[in-house]
Amino acid sequence: MNRDVFILSNGRLKRKDNTLYFVNEEGLSKPLPIEQTDTLHLFGQVDFNSSALHLLTLHGVRLHVYNYYGYYDGSYLPRSDRISGYTVLNQCAHVLDHDKRMYLAKAFLEGGIHHMQRNLRKHGGDMTVYADTLVSMIPKLMQAETIPELMGVEGQCRQIYYEYFPSMLKGGIKWEYRSKRPPHDPANALISFGNGLIYATILSELHKTVLDPAVSFLHQSSSKRYSLCLDLAEIFKPLIVDPLVFNLVNNRRIQEKHFELKDGIVFLNAEGRQRFLSAYDEKMKSTFKHRKLNRNVSYRYLIRLEAYKLIKHLIGDEIYKPFKAWW
Repeated sequence: MNRDVFILSNGRLKRKDNTLYFVNEEGLSKPLPIEQTDTLHLFGQVDFNSSALHLLTLHGVRLHVYNYYGYYDGSYLPRSDRISGYTVLNQCAHVLDHDKRMYLAKAFLEGGIHHMQRNLRKHGGDMTVYADTLVSMIPKLMQAETIPELMGVEGQCRQIYYEYFPSMLKGGIKWEYRSKRPPHDPANALISFGNGLIYATILSELHKTVLDPAVSFLHQSSSKRYSLCLDLAEIFKPLIVDPLVFNLVNNRRIQEKHFELKDGIVFLNAEGRQRFLSAYDEKMKSTFKHRKLNRNVSYRYLIRLEAYKLIKHLIGDEIYKPFKAWW
């Protein structure tokens, strides 16, 4: 399986013949393993031209760009040969049909709530009671009749979940409340950084399928975002990002010294990003035995499997059920 490449330094992507090089600010040049690369993540201030993009297209490499603070900015997706007008028409039809859209929107949130309560149970003690409170929200979720009602239930679940973050973060980094734009403290900076990574990863995996990432069910489809990534992220943020944050903080692999504050925005410094990205890459490569497939799959491939399940639902082959970790 091809790998992700993370570039944290400032510099330039330069193509020479059929090889892509990264040239840093000191002029040192390093070849990038383009033929073994799945996705390229640019966290530094990196210049590149159309020649470099052409080489990425030839090898089917997706490019994600992050801003100065390390938060997701945008993507370059090579031309894809995975096209199915039939699937996209059915995808749009499920958005336009209220009942079909509601079914999928509820399914994404149900998967997310399952993983939120799973995180609470894993920390034991009094939090198992609050995990039960989250589970009790499922009937309310299923009774919702509109998307705004669903988002209201999702907001209540998040409020319950985030209320007990202080008990799950034990490595000296404090939590007060969730703040996104901008993150006001290190804990929020970690979550926002991780969420940006999972959005980009989901987009890369959707690009390998025939789904249109701009056509979504829970979140409103928009001309300015890949909203289907937001839908699937409801399942994978509490499954992948949140446990990773708990692990890094509670084992003191990331501490207060790994953050900076500028213009009212808290963000990871260079060492902090390196530590988070290393742990994230390791997590996405790690495998577990999938009980339905009866073989080991990576967390990265799990995301694509979820997209395949969605395709089967859209074309009428198999009813979609959200992934729920059973361990």
